[in-house]
Order: sequence, then C-alpha cells, then structure tokens
Amino acid sequence: MEEEKKKVDEAWKEQAEKEKKEKPEETPQSSQEEKLPEADFSFFITTLAVQASIALGAMANPVTQKLEVNLSQAKLIIDTLGVLKVKTQGNLSSEEDSLLENMLYELRMQYLAQTKGEQK
Repeated sequence: MEEEKKKVDEAWKEQAEKEKKEKPEETPQSSQEEKLPEADFSFFITTLAVQASIALGAMANPVTQKLEVNLSQAKLIIDTLGVLKVKTQGNLSSEEDSLLENMLYELRMQYLAQTKGEQK
C-alpha cells in the first residue's frame, strides 16, 4: 500500500512540474498590479465620490446591482471629502482642488435633493 501511495504522489508531482513548465510564471500580485490605476489624490477622492454616489442611490451598488439609498453613509463620505478639502487647502494642484470642489458641490446637491424628497 505504501508503494502504491508513492506512485500516486510521484505521478502528481510529475504532473505539477509539467504544468509549471508549460505555464509562464506569473505571480498573482504582478497581474493585479498591472490592472490597478496609479494611486494618487485624484483617484482617492474619486473613489470616495463613487461610494457617496452609490449611497445616494445615484449609482447601482456593484455587489447587488440595485439602487440603494443610505443617507447616513452618504453624509459621512461627503463630510469626509469636506474634511479633506479643509485639511489639504494650499497643498493641492489646481486640477485636484477643482476636482474636489466640483465633486463636493455635486454630491451636496444630490444629498440635499434626497433629503428634501424624504421630508415631503
């Protein structure tokens, strides 16, 4: 029985070695890095704005594929963007500053529209 087990293990090892030689070496990390955009301030605030838009129901939740409204979460993210605006004042490029200002305006207007609609 021990000899039979060794044959199975050896066959498995040989198959694994063969597949390894046939397949070009690619680490999971290197393939993911190629697909990711460059991490910068604009990308960071854009991801926050997308999350706020999802919480406002302006975009479908990527997990459920449904429009879902969560005003408390939207407010938290919008307030976080506001804090970033204050804390980074004077340290942003004109493009970054303009992007953040425009995002905040749009998100705040969407939030106000949602809260006014909820009060009626």
